[in-house]
Amino acid sequence: MSLSNGRQYLAIPGPSVMPDRVLNAMHRAAPNIYAGEIVDMMPGIVTDLKAIARTTAHCAIYIANGHGTWEAALANVFSRGDTALVLATGRFALGWSDVARRMGIACQIVDYGRRAPIDMVRFAEALAADTDHRIKAVLAVQVDTSTSVRNDVAALRATLDAAGHPALLMIDCIACLGCDDFRMDDWGVDVMVAACQKGLMVPPGLGFLFFSDKADRVRETADLATHYWDWRPRAAARELWQFFDGTAPTHHIFGLRESLDMIAEEGFENVLARHATLARAIWAAFETWGSDGPLELNIADPALRSHAVTALRIGAPHGDRLRDWTSANAGVTLGIGLGMVDADDPGASGFFRLGHMGHVNAHMVLGVLASIDSGLKALGIPHGKGALDAASAVCAAGVQPR
Repeated sequence: MSLSNGRQYLAIPGPSVMPDRVLNAMHRAAPNIYAGEIVDMMPGIVTDLKAIARTTAHCAIYIANGHGTWEAALANVFSRGDTALVLATGRFALGWSDVARRMGIACQIVDYGRRAPIDMVRFAEALAADTDHRIKAVLAVQVDTSTSVRNDVAALRATLDAAGHPALLMIDCIACLGCDDFRMDDWGVDVMVAACQKGLMVPPGLGFLFFSDKADRVRETADLATHYWDWRPRAAARELWQFFDGTAPTHHIFGLRESLDMIAEEGFENVLARHATLARAIWAAFETWGSDGPLELNIADPALRSHAVTALRIGAPHGDRLRDWTSANAGVTLGIGLGMVDADDPGASGFFRLGHMGHVNAHMVLGVLASIDSGLKALGIPHGKGALDAASAVCAAGVQPR
């Protein structure tokens, strides 16, 4: 007998839970792509995306996942033989560097490991060593989905400015746009990449690229820019097909319009506050469980953790055992320990992740935590008591009385 029958809950860090409103908006016949509703909605979609990125910069949209927007960003900035400085705090900055290398870009990597954010002293040292300014751009992620670390983007810009270095600042916000605060203009970011399947609550398939005037001037000499990845026609689009260089992803557009409406109805500041409160509830539970057992948060300092995803260490093989138990017995799918392979745990079976991004609320989070609590008990994994009380107390304190 299993208790998993019923609606399954995908608690992985993307693709995130898709709201019924988004799915219903997509469940319709194909539209006319030359006139009418879908044509009229595109300018508003771009405006609303810029509001979430907190920017007045240019916006290009691609039929692509995050890896596609990685390539688009690189193609519009670099020429073959150029150098990128990659600041790695987990799997995804390294993944971006792999794409860059395959495009003929030289990558200088500063790896901070899997449990720490970017250290500004080491970053400043790398800039100071580049006396002839060969580094054309700095690549970093705001939140690494594998480690759940959140990097200080404003400090990156301050460090670049203090060094007097002209490199562009390029940031991956794929994991966290719409969940963790991001301020493109205030923080001096030149290029930002994102995608639709996490905080924006839409099925995978749309990638977003925001770029400054400074970055667009660099585009003048970038010899990697190809017809499809060129950001200029998309950012200057007037007809629907120009936004996508061909047939539009019609039903993704309908879904995105609905998700943006949901964010506007809640209020973006409230969306960010909801994510922050639910993240604290999750951390409270895990910290309590970890007080008497092997479970620990991958990022020790709460100030350095993302509000979109939490990575956990529990020791091999308990990560796999717990994930298998919650899936088979509670209808909850937890995320794998992506990129957390080491010599003692080559299969990353001692890790798991919990996504809490986008369409997520208190009963969803508390339900996942209760399912994990049941799994720890059923599997005999040592853990501290009172985790659910700790999480519910955070939720109770986070709601203003009426």
